[in-house]
Amino acid sequence: MKNQSKNEDPFTLLAGAAKIDITPPLGTFINGDFVSHYARYIHDKLYAKALLLKNETISIAIVVVDICVMPKEFVDEVKKNIAEETGIGFQHILISSTHTHAAGSVAAVYLAAADLLYIKKLPGLIVQAVSMAKQQLQRATIAFGSVNVADHVRCRRYFMNKEYKPVNPVSGLMDAVKTNPFGAGHQVIRPAAKTDPQVSFMAVRASDGNWISLLANYSLHYVGDWDNGTISADYFGEFSKQIQKKLQAGDDFIGMMSNGTSGDINIWDFENSGRYPSQHFAKSAFIGNDIAEKVFQSLGHIEWEDTPRISVKYEEMLLGVRKAGITELENAKAIIAKSDYEHLQVNEEGLRSIYAREQVLLNELPDQLPFPVQVIRIGSGTIGGLAAEIFAETGLWLKANSPCKKYFTIGLANGNLGYLPPAHEIARGGYETWRGRTSKLEEHAEEKIRNNMLQLVKELNG
Repeated sequence: MKNQSKNEDPFTLLAGAAKIDITPPLGTFINGDFVSHYARYIHDKLYAKALLLKNETISIAIVVVDICVMPKEFVDEVKKNIAEETGIGFQHILISSTHTHAAGSVAAVYLAAADLLYIKKLPGLIVQAVSMAKQQLQRATIAFGSVNVADHVRCRRYFMNKEYKPVNPVSGLMDAVKTNPFGAGHQVIRPAAKTDPQVSFMAVRASDGNWISLLANYSLHYVGDWDNGTISADYFGEFSKQIQKKLQAGDDFIGMMSNGTSGDINIWDFENSGRYPSQHFAKSAFIGNDIAEKVFQSLGHIEWEDTPRISVKYEEMLLGVRKAGITELENAKAIIAKSDYEHLQVNEEGLRSIYAREQVLLNELPDQLPFPVQVIRIGSGTIGGLAAEIFAETGLWLKANSPCKKYFTIGLANGNLGYLPPAHEIARGGYETWRGRTSKLEEHAEEKIRNNMLQLVKELNG
């Protein structure tokens, strides 16, 4: 540990950050699509990045992993190992997925498989990143800030012209909205919801002025400007590299971009296409650099704190699981019996087969599942962690109602319970609401979760 001199103030901040290479081998499974892809090309390395903050009364760890999703049971085991290795309490650790769709797989998603060898390898690497960060602890100061970057976020759920027929593969009926209407941009009426354009961040510097880390948060799903079979950290990794360059920080600086409330948000603009360069990786580089530049320019307006109070709230809510009825389940089994999954095409018929399988597998899950809700207050800033793909509406509501104006939500934190649409969005339908293992929580789960999150934020902020 650096600078181990005794601190007179028990709230004097110590901080340390580190990263470790978690790039999977060629040939590994890549999830994030309806079918498995296999790694054929590594464009850039993937990392597990850890930031530790502590004073004499408490220690916390925030970890951001370049991966699509990590199940709760996987993350829980990693957190237990971190607690044993470092002494940091289980509830004081937040581990999130960036949600890059070009990474190794530790979760089966639709027909995409998990890599059993990677499942065994990744936990130890994440633990090692936290242990390395602990070794870097030194006197530090932090600051929170935010800046709007509205150009790159688009609601991906659209109201369509009446002649367009968005089929719901679960119910067989027509949805009121269409997610990602590829090839039908001319049929779009308007987006179904607002976006959150804000990039929130927490900057961390050593007491000697050297940069330690910068944790950013943006509600953009991912960019995905690569061929299937590519390993890449997407714009999350590009931002991290660019902010380091702009800060002229050393090699021990750890830039981190976490995924915000982007469950219904992505980069594809169906009303004004052609805004970005079309070459592979050019769009993610452009967006990562643009966000980094705007964050860099805003750093002159933030206030630094060297004795921030740190506190944590963590709860696990039991929520119901939406499942098929008896008749629906029998119909799904009949579809499965006739489906050729080995040669499946992702079209209307293929989606019907995929979601029939989802109904049967979903039925194997418990009727209730635990959902972790975490709030970390660090001085004047507050960070929420929710284990799902959260809609922008939820993140905006939490920001608007939080007594702490320096607040942001990290999505896919401490696990992944699937999409979390508000009840009125479930009624509209659309991909994010189709019942399956990726969208399974009870109809009013979002309302219960955000109300609980807000209560915890209020408790930590007096």
